[in-house]
Amino acid sequence: MAGLSMDALAQLVGVSKEAINKYEKGKAQPNSTNLIKLANALNVKPDYFFRSTSVELENVNFRKRGMGVKRLNQIREKVRDNLERYIELEELLTMDTSFPNPIGHIAITGEKDIETSAEILRKEWELGLDPVTNVIETLEAHEIKVVEMEGEEKFDGLSSFIDNKYPVIVINKNYPIERKRFTLLHELGHLLLTKNESSLDNEKVCHYFAGALLIPEQVVYEKFGKRRHNLLLDELIAIQQTWGISIGALIYRLAELNVISSEKRSTFFWKRNKSPEFKVLVDKQRFSGTEQSYRFNQLLYRGIAQELLSLSKASELSNISIHELKKAKNVIR
Repeated sequence: MAGLSMDALAQLVGVSKEAINKYEKGKAQPNSTNLIKLANALNVKPDYFFRSTSVELENVNFRKRGMGVKRLNQIREKVRDNLERYIELEELLTMDTSFPNPIGHIAITGEKDIETSAEILRKEWELGLDPVTNVIETLEAHEIKVVEMEGEEKFDGLSSFIDNKYPVIVINKNYPIERKRFTLLHELGHLLLTKNESSLDNEKVCHYFAGALLIPEQVVYEKFGKRRHNLLLDELIAIQQTWGISIGALIYRLAELNVISSEKRSTFFWKRNKSPEFKVLVDKQRFSGTEQSYRFNQLLYRGIAQELLSLSKASELSNISIHELKKAKNVIR
């Protein structure tokens, strides 16, 4: 998780590499002094080593480009650390976090099945045909854990099931809002579309699913008509501002529904890649909504207010200092 070699950790703690190896294998235990040095070197609290909750990530789907195994393992372990604290918090609050998959039974044999899956999910989640104003809030309202992580450009996100029952999506918090929204719904596709029997690979299926969830087929036809030979950038911008879908993703959506030809789509991206000025216009962030996960902190403060968590336990789970938690503890009776 810290990206350290065994040699580097041994030097930071002031013990031999063999001692670190014995700690890892459970053949020896550090004394209290070395335990604190380990915690400081690894940037964790000493409580980390005594945590009772342990989770396993099943069938992790990474969206990344050119990242090495070491970095991927770092991300995986940071996610595990975050989720172990998340699950423990929910257990302390005795919450029911069971997750029903409304579309897990649908066999994907082609694009029409993906479209149908998105329509059914919108209906089951009572989204209607309106824009999804906050994707993260919608996911968390349906028992999907969303974790935002600081990440480099190469890391988009990942999805997985914890212990084969808790769905989780991890997202790069530094991305533009339209990209975050699309990536979240792409990863949702990996979690929910479990029966891909089509000739499309899973990435293309999930791309299609994300677009269909962001702007339904019926809405696309209402806004653009069934067939177009030309488009105005201003009408694309108007949709981007309201529906929170990037112009690039919207062009793909229009081509998927045959509103524009695949040649028109290719011409659009050729122009985007050739003209720096046009690229700036196309890639500009315009959606005014917010995409940020608040659920963990909401549960944390709920536990404090109901006296289900001590401040020290809340500090351990949240990595927020007791001093900061005390400032937030203004109980209204």
